[in-house]
Amino acid sequence: MLQDAMEAAGAKVSEKGIIETFDNDDEALDAVDNGVAVVDLSHFGRIRVSGEDRIQFLHNQTTANFECLREGEGCDTAFVTPTARTIDIAHAWIMKNAVTLLVSPETGGSIAEMLKKYIFFADKVEIQDITKQTAFFVLVGPKSNQLMEELNLGDLVGKPYGAHQHFSINGMPITVGVGNVISEEGSSLLMSPATAETVWKTLLSQGAIPMGSNAWEKLRVFQGRPAPQKELTNEFNVLEAGLWNSISLDKGCYKGQETISRLITYDGVKQRLWGISLSSAAEPGSTIVFDGKKVGKLTSCVPGRNGTEYVGLGYVKRRAASEGDTVIVGDSVTGTLVEVPFLARQQALSNSSSS
Repeated sequence: MLQDAMEAAGAKVSEKGIIETFDNDDEALDAVDNGVAVVDLSHFGRIRVSGEDRIQFLHNQTTANFECLREGEGCDTAFVTPTARTIDIAHAWIMKNAVTLLVSPETGGSIAEMLKKYIFFADKVEIQDITKQTAFFVLVGPKSNQLMEELNLGDLVGKPYGAHQHFSINGMPITVGVGNVISEEGSSLLMSPATAETVWKTLLSQGAIPMGSNAWEKLRVFQGRPAPQKELTNEFNVLEAGLWNSISLDKGCYKGQETISRLITYDGVKQRLWGISLSSAAEPGSTIVFDGKKVGKLTSCVPGRNGTEYVGLGYVKRRAASEGDTVIVGDSVTGTLVEVPFLARQQALSNSSSS
């Protein structure tokens, strides 16, 4: 069993069976900058969408343009409410007979149920939650491509984000994709639970540093990737969350499309998500103040490297403050607004541009 192998390697496991830490969080975060880290994200949700109408169905239910994707390609897409509030970001792989969606741990079951509700009588679509039948790892860091080549999985190196192929390791099938849920660099690996222990041990033997979910949460905030129940709630829309790369504006009608189109046409995006470098810990939900005025709200806060500083994410009113500005979070915590990689990669669209 994979979990037994991990516990033998010093992993601390939560009651839900999630690996919290290998007692090496700073080493694992250092590997993200200078080497390669491997993270078990098997607790994230995986949904298989099959049937001959699957592409049209996902095209209508999510924000990305699925009709322009071919087998072996992939994309990020957002699940939104009719008023464009973000439920989650999904990473999609277009396979021969199905689309596989990776979603956050908090939303996997609810998104699968929501999609089933939108299948009409004549739709040839099947939704299957395959989280328990699969395992999922990601590789993060500048040496991940080198590791892939050493494992004879190098065919994907240099391919676009979301591209994926089926391989076999020791005769066992594995699907490998370019990029992962927080970065367009690195790799994602989908396999059966029976294969997972072998793959994990192989990656470690090639020099990958194991990372637990505590360090992964820090990395998520450092990178600036929004998460459900924190940045992605009914309070904020998909454009305020900065998810531009997940959105198509020229694909016709889909859930949330009218609101998104109107927000862009009338420049209606009132706030945006920022990284915040903090002098000490602050409680998510705390008010952000600039120049004596309330301008926003903190949504996430984690300790920085080696516990020296803290890093947060928060929404700030547009035009109220900008990069480098000093803000007060809560009663007395000093913060500086900073760009973060995930949000900096997003390319804002106008209604005349295509995605």
